[in-house]
Amino acid sequence: MAEEAKEAREEKKGGFKRILLIVLPLILVIGGGASYFFLFSKKDKKEETKHLSSQVGIMMDLGTFTLNLADKEVDAYARVSITLELSDQKVRQEVEKRLPIIKDAVIDVISSKTSTFVKTPEGRENLRLELIKRINTILIEGGVRNIYFTEFVVQTT
Repeated sequence: MAEEAKEAREEKKGGFKRILLIVLPLILVIGGGASYFFLFSKKDKKEETKHLSSQVGIMMDLGTFTLNLADKEVDAYARVSITLELSDQKVRQEVEKRLPIIKDAVIDVISSKTSTFVKTPEGRENLRLELIKRINTILIEGGVRNIYFTEFVVQTT
């Protein structure tokens, strides 16, 4: 009888140990995840916001260009306002020094396109990339990060 009571106590201890081995890791994982969320999520959001704001370069307005397009059958015109995003102040100074050369390059590139090309989103994106590449070949110190079309109107007659 004493042996049966001893075995019954060992079975209770074994059941308790099994439950403890299952529940304890779950509590640790859930507690660790919750503490990470509360401690670090606000910090990550602040760092992400700081990182996004630091990515924006120096903006420089090139002005508005009114140009003839390369259509042969019809007269086509484009009115385009361009803003450059530059990497730093040194690049801005260099752009100011080379502004006539850059404006001439912009005129050459845009006026070589047809109205059907620049009316499509793909055409405007290709135009943007071509302008970035062309302007960056003119600059020595740095480069243009991006080009923004703040106005883009095409008219055919």
